[in-house]
Amino acid sequence: MEDFVSINVNTGRSRTNSLINRKMIFRILGILLFMEAAMFLVCASVSWYYREKEYIYFIYSILINVGVGGVLLLLGRNAPNMVTRRDGYCIVAFTWLLFTAFGMLPFYLSGEIPSITDAFFETMSGFTTTGATILDDIEALPYGMLFWRSFTHWVGGMGVLVFVLMIMPMENENSMHLIRAEVPGPVAGKLVPRMKKTSIILYGIYTAMTAILVVLLLFGGMNVFDAFATAFGTAGTGGFATSSVGIAGYDSAYIEIVLGIFMLLFGVNFNAYYLILIKRFTDALKIEEIQWYFGIVGVSVIAIAINICHSLSSVSVSLRQAFFQVSSIITTTGFATVDFDKWPEFSRHLLVLLMIIGACSGSTGGGIKVSRVIVMVKSFFNEIRHIINPSSVTAVRANGKPMDKETLIAVRVYVASYFILICLFTLVISLNGLDFTTNLTAVLSCFNNIGPGLNLVGPMSNFSCYADWAQVILSIAMLTGRLEIFPMFMLFSKSVHRR
Repeated sequence: MEDFVSINVNTGRSRTNSLINRKMIFRILGILLFMEAAMFLVCASVSWYYREKEYIYFIYSILINVGVGGVLLLLGRNAPNMVTRRDGYCIVAFTWLLFTAFGMLPFYLSGEIPSITDAFFETMSGFTTTGATILDDIEALPYGMLFWRSFTHWVGGMGVLVFVLMIMPMENENSMHLIRAEVPGPVAGKLVPRMKKTSIILYGIYTAMTAILVVLLLFGGMNVFDAFATAFGTAGTGGFATSSVGIAGYDSAYIEIVLGIFMLLFGVNFNAYYLILIKRFTDALKIEEIQWYFGIVGVSVIAIAINICHSLSSVSVSLRQAFFQVSSIITTTGFATVDFDKWPEFSRHLLVLLMIIGACSGSTGGGIKVSRVIVMVKSFFNEIRHIINPSSVTAVRANGKPMDKETLIAVRVYVASYFILICLFTLVISLNGLDFTTNLTAVLSCFNNIGPGLNLVGPMSNFSCYADWAQVILSIAMLTGRLEIFPMFMLFSKSVHRR
């Protein structure tokens, strides 16, 4: 696990005027804008295929990205080939802000989302895999725009920089600092000694699972476009749909079950899939976090199914609805097949709790992460035992091994920071004048990268009820939650930018 508390930096001769490697940051940002331009080209091809005039706006966006990216590459010439942990945090934060700022160009230039604030919010929601939207009539978007909207989920799910590391030559230790700053969860480790190979393996697994899902959705009667768009949203645990009614519009038990299963699978730590690939099945099954994850899902599905079955036609329907919504919320995907805002209070409260818990570390899901929940629960009972018997020596264990003090401190600091920020974000957007449940679940939804909340931001509503300034605050919440707090705060640290 990564220690987020102390940051030791070797500044070196080439960095005497700054604690961050600015030239390397410029270089990486330039490469990223060229990558985004290539993604726009794919979307332009989709628009051209469907004979839409909007393909021209992707071309305009490509030219802007290439122009700015070229300037950044020039500024990053002769960059010292060294990235510290501090650089990693800053690079990741700048990357996501820049990717979003330029990623919104097709929406804004085409006039499909004429407000800069709305376009930024929608794009940030896409890349952070939140799935919150300000759009009332999603079907009105051209195919190219819908494809780009869903594609942002797939790109953001595994992480932008994880993709970069596959193609960009970089020292192994430098790569590790970027991975630690971007990969969701308290664990950021290597599957193999070389980070480039690790990135290739991760994206290989990610792509293969996405392809399998596309095929299964095609068998379920989805057209090719919807199958790809839905698979992108599921793989990235994002939740953007191609219509306002979402998955409910297909009215298919098969599609609901397939998506429910795959949402859960994408919420699993990808290290487990690597262990399965190398035939270490027992080690994969013994991962404690995964056992807890499926245990929480199972208990929640049964509890909600019992709570809602009285209002439905059969037990099987209640189980199916509970399974899909639980899978969607705990993995922070945000798809919905029913208006769970009308469920009994117990079920609604349980879903809010699942919003907070989230998926496994090292997955594409958001939330606090199951691994941190395990640590906090075990720490609680460990403290109780210590109070009862002060002379006893007890240790918090994970997967049978005692956890070091630094790891425990890092987890506790993160959880404390999480709840403090949730309170602050909720307090700030309350100035918009909406009710407490709407504000709290909107913040939880954005910070945990889920999508729907309750009341005015429920599964059948959207975030257009918030003023522009509140959408900016919620966009910041999305990014802060996606990057797990600390990279964002590094940007505002004077010690980072001082000369």
